[in-house]
Amino acid sequence: MTHTTSSAPLPGPAREAPGPVQRAAPATVRPTGAEHHDAGHDNPRSAGAGASEESVPHPSGVHATARIRAEHNGRTTTLPLLRSDGPFHLRRLRCRDGRARVSVLGAMSAPLGGDRLALDITASTRARLDVTTSAATIALRGSTTDPATYDVWLTAGEDASLNWLPQPLISTRGSTLHQTYTVELASTARLVLREEQLLGRTAEPPGHLTTRLTVRRAGRLLLDQHTAYGGPVPAWDGPAVLGSHRACGQLLIVRPDMTVPREPVHLGDDPATGSAVLAPLADSSALLATAVASTPARLRDLLDTALAHAEGTDSPAAPRIWSAR
Repeated sequence: MTHTTSSAPLPGPAREAPGPVQRAAPATVRPTGAEHHDAGHDNPRSAGAGASEESVPHPSGVHATARIRAEHNGRTTTLPLLRSDGPFHLRRLRCRDGRARVSVLGAMSAPLGGDRLALDITASTRARLDVTTSAATIALRGSTTDPATYDVWLTAGEDASLNWLPQPLISTRGSTLHQTYTVELASTARLVLREEQLLGRTAEPPGHLTTRLTVRRAGRLLLDQHTAYGGPVPAWDGPAVLGSHRACGQLLIVRPDMTVPREPVHLGDDPATGSAVLAPLADSSALLATAVASTPARLRDLLDTALAHAEGTDSPAAPRIWSAR
């Protein structure tokens, strides 16, 4: 099920002072990633401070927050803060077209039941930053049926450009994951946010997956969208939601100078294999593409087509999912 709200003022998200990382599992079983940390750029947010109601980690879970901060030094974009933590190992990649690039590698299996995980990513004024993941994120049940939470904070300053391009999220049988995206954009910031979700592995029912995407631009609410699939959610696989499709995703593009069509655009000739809708939001500088498909490959093709259509080209010039090289 999906619920979407746009263009209404909403108070900012709660923030907490940073606390110590909590891990009850032995390090030899689930080791943490290495850290490269500039303490002068700590962001006062900690894992579990997002919209999830279950704020206390399970004793067998991991409580971890990884942080990325990009800044422009007058000539190019630098990365003064790369802090790996828990399952997140941050790898600096070679710059491309003046953009800093970071890949998030998995240092352990996560998220598992009871985990409280977070990524805090900031592109400061005039910075150019691309962030991806090296492989799909697989939500697993683990040793407890308690839910896991995965919160992603994305912040872009004035004239900054931030692209969040992760590999798919896979919800496996027996897992429960609550994921949130909290996005804060300055008035001249640019954003490409791409999300792909696969509900179950081959011949497997999905777990219970809920997501919430909240985007604010210049302090005003741009988008507030909720989705819920699997488990106790009624009619999530009915004809009004996903039907027989088990791959779904979305693409959010925010650019102050973008020409936005007035009417939604339908993409995909065969609804049996998948389709997408590219629609303008109330803000004249934002487009949202929502897609459902029968296979991951078809989903990716639909989102690529939506990106190309948004740019008015035959093939997308903006980044798609890219390899960590």
